[in-house]
Amino acid sequence: MREIRFFLVLFSLFLLNGCEKSENPLSDKNAPVPVTTVIVEAKDVPVSFEYVAQTQSSHMVNIQARVSGFLEKRVYKEGEMVKAGQVLFEMDKKPYQTQVNAAQAAVEKQKAALENAKRNFERVKPLAEQNALSQKDLDDATGAFQSAGASVEQAQAQLETALLNLSYCTITSPLDGITSAALQQDGTYLNIADSQLTTVSALSPIWVNFSLSENQVQNYRDQVAKRQLYAPTSHEFVVSVIQVNGEIFPYKGVITFAEPFFNAQTGTFLIRASVDNPDGILRPNQYVRARLEGALRPHAILIPQRAVLQSAKGQFVWVVNKDNQAEYRPVTVGDWQGENWFITDGLRSGEQVVVDGTLSLHPGSPISVTKVLP
Repeated sequence: MREIRFFLVLFSLFLLNGCEKSENPLSDKNAPVPVTTVIVEAKDVPVSFEYVAQTQSSHMVNIQARVSGFLEKRVYKEGEMVKAGQVLFEMDKKPYQTQVNAAQAAVEKQKAALENAKRNFERVKPLAEQNALSQKDLDDATGAFQSAGASVEQAQAQLETALLNLSYCTITSPLDGITSAALQQDGTYLNIADSQLTTVSALSPIWVNFSLSENQVQNYRDQVAKRQLYAPTSHEFVVSVIQVNGEIFPYKGVITFAEPFFNAQTGTFLIRASVDNPDGILRPNQYVRARLEGALRPHAILIPQRAVLQSAKGQFVWVVNKDNQAEYRPVTVGDWQGENWFITDGLRSGEQVVVDGTLSLHPGSPISVTKVLP
């Protein structure tokens, strides 16, 4: 009997302890939920647009041999910066120097013939005027003199051609830029079909190309037309280049070309910006990001992205009402801006939106604001 009473007493104590513990959750059910909030403020917000872009040389020239012959030597160092007029290649000059010498001799010969024809003409002309010689003799002397003059001009033109071909044996860079690898080795015979030697690409300014889809262009136009977005003056966006490591390139650019035709293959419009690149940091064909700055969104409402939640009915936020309770509020979101989201409908200036602590809320939950974000 004593053992039975002992167990009954223990069981009663266990029930009492269980009842006391079960009362704690009930007592905390209506406790305010601690949250972090932000106060909505409508204001004019500068906005930017980012696109994947690729760099391109603003001036790339194929260096080609303009005459046939043997490539004597490469003068430049592959991959180095060169100046306009700097020698890149030397071709064998001997055949063309010989042609120059022959052309010079031909010029001297024709000049001598011209001088002889001139003297003959000067002798015949006064005699013909005195009827000591016939008109035919005068005509023959005049024709010979004029023919000799034309022969001199022809020989002079051939000399200039020979000198021009000789100058083509020294191949120089037409611009300041960076060189690529040499495509022909020393000693190679070059002809018209196989004449490309290398390329020289200008690095400053450098072009930054990116594309806009048809939907992006139309969306931008619609927002401007509805005054939801103010474009910069004369639509002159400032273009910042974001490098692969996330750093902002120190020089900014401007849009210099917009493709007027829609590319049906890519479904985009090509946009080109020109950016100064004096130190040659950016190289052709690099992938970067182009950020267009200068637009303004008037009376915009921005809230942190984590404050916007998703339900089966769409996106919503929790708003602190005048009774410090949670209020369910459907919203319409727009574009991202950094870590924030533009709200186009559903919120008014001055309202308080819950940012952190949203998982414990339901409609009518009491709220204790522990921190208000700036």
